[in-house]
Order: sequence, then C-alpha cells, then structure tokens
Amino acid sequence: MSFTPSRSQRASRAYHLVQDLQAHLQRRLGAGFVRHDWLRDGGKHGGGYRQTHGGGAPFNRASLNVSHVHYDDEPQRPLASATALSSIVHPLPPRAPSLHIHISWTEMKTGTGSWRLMADLNPSIPDPADTALFREALQRASGPLFEEGAHQGDRYFHIPALDRHRGVAHFYLEQYKTPDEAADRAFASRFGATMIDAYGDILRDKLANARAPSPADEAAQRAYHTVYLFQVLTLDRGTTSGLLVHDQNDLGILGSLPALVDGALLASWEAKVPPPQGELVRALAAIVPATGAIGDQEKLAFCRAIRTHYTKYPAALDLQARGDIVPPTVQSHGR
Repeated sequence: MSFTPSRSQRASRAYHLVQDLQAHLQRRLGAGFVRHDWLRDGGKHGGGYRQTHGGGAPFNRASLNVSHVHYDDEPQRPLASATALSSIVHPLPPRAPSLHIHISWTEMKTGTGSWRLMADLNPSIPDPADTALFREALQRASGPLFEEGAHQGDRYFHIPALDRHRGVAHFYLEQYKTPDEAADRAFASRFGATMIDAYGDILRDKLANARAPSPADEAAQRAYHTVYLFQVLTLDRGTTSGLLVHDQNDLGILGSLPALVDGALLASWEAKVPPPQGELVRALAAIVPATGAIGDQEKLAFCRAIRTHYTKYPAALDLQARGDIVPPTVQSHGR
C-alpha cells in the first residue's frame, strides 16, 4: 500500500532513518511479525505501517510503528511534516522488561525542524542489573545530553496519582536541534541503534534464562500492565494528541497497550486523579472486559472515550504528562 511522501528532502531522510531503525529492532526481536499499512487521507498526506506481534511466545504484544505525515498541499497548516518510529515491546515472560522507543523528526512550514528522542525500560518485576545496563547505554548513546534527557524522562513518565514512575530508566529530549542538521540526524540514528541493541541484549538473556512464571509473577505483570495502560491512556501527551488529530490509525496509536490488564485495579484509581479525569478513568475501566483481555474492539472503544472526554473537557489536556517543553502537536496539525 503506497502513499505520497513529503517533498522535503529532510523529511525523506528522516523517513529512511526510522525505517532502518524499525528493521534493526525487528531483527533483534526475531520472527513472527505481521505488517499493517495505513494511509492518511487516502495516502494524499502520507501514512505509515507497523510491524506487530499479536501475542504468543516470546511476546505478550509488540508493535513497531513507522509514520510519515505531511501537508505539502495545505499551506495554512503550520506543520510541514512529521516522521516517526514509535515502538513498544511487551515480552511474555513476566521477568523480561518492556521497552518503549520513540525517534521522530518534525518540520514546520517556517523551515525549522527538530528531533524528539525517547527511550525507557519498563519492567513488571525490576531487575537492578537490567536497569544499570539500560542506563549505561543511555549515557553512552546521549553523552553530554544524558542528564537533561534523564531529567526530562523522569518528569514525563511520572504518574502523580500513583506516586510512581512508569518504568525504571527514562530518557526524553524534545525539540532537539543544533546548527548541524547532518550531525543531529547521525545522533538520532546512533541513539536509536544503541538503545535497540542494549534492549536486545537484555531481552536475549532474559528469554534464555526464563523459567515457568509463578502465580505471583503473573499477578505482578498484570498489575504493571494495568499501570502501563493507565499512563498511556490518561497521561501520555503523544498518544492523546495523535488521537485528537485524526482517526485513521487508531489501532496503530494504541498498539502499545498490553494484552491483559486488571479492570478492577484500573477502576480503583478513579478517585486518585484530579477532576475531570475521574470521568475518563471510569469510562476506560468500563471498557475493560471481565477477562481483562485488550483486543482491537477495546482499543477502538478507548479511542472513542478519549476523544469524547477531551472534546468535553479540552482544558484537561493541561493535566497530561509534560517535560520542560510542551510540543503544540494538535495546533501544528491545524486542529
């Protein structure tokens, strides 16, 4: 399935970069992935594709998303193009940690452009050795930018209602750019590849030494996956912005959700969030079936609930996660 790419050479180079990183991550994860394509406005304004693993050993769920959207023919929109790799991996063994990586290039009609770089390790059952390896890789990948990125990541992935972070190691740089575009692009590529390899090594060792999970391990994983879903659907600014901008890739945008959560636990957090977010938590919890299984039907229902909530309460977007810089994603898309 083809789409019209951006006319920008910088966007084209970014698209090839994130495709290469996606392919590298898929090679490290192994076989069993299925490609799904999507189009923005029938392909007129770009589109993308994702490689997904729907469950079964060794993954609970994995989704490696590449997107390339542009508005070459709509001068009234502030955004020229947005190109991204956004990937989440949830392994099946409870002691194998989840991974989130996001590498994106955003270009404005003014001619300015910048990168967003994110990587975080998200275990159900933390292992200090894994955390140390991942943090060391972050330091190696980011060099003098490590302290800033780690600070921003810890801020962005904090969950105030639960007084905890989503994961154990976080990195987030927003609107990163220097006068040397080629060097910035090389940095983005090197950062992504370094973190993919670091996680690939952690996952390889965890899978090689996996043992049959205990009931306590499985319970810990289900509880953590509920935390993950809660953070993504109520706090993650990128997820919400994507859903508010368009409805043509809903399953891709929510490809990060794990396959099994605890609906009662999710419902119990309604009283912990500031108003009006309790209404959103209640609506999301009502969608989770008694089994806790999250499939396409539940994902699409989540999308509808989120759009309904922020249409009713647009000011509630100010309650979402943020670093020091808040990107005007929805406004940039002309929404």
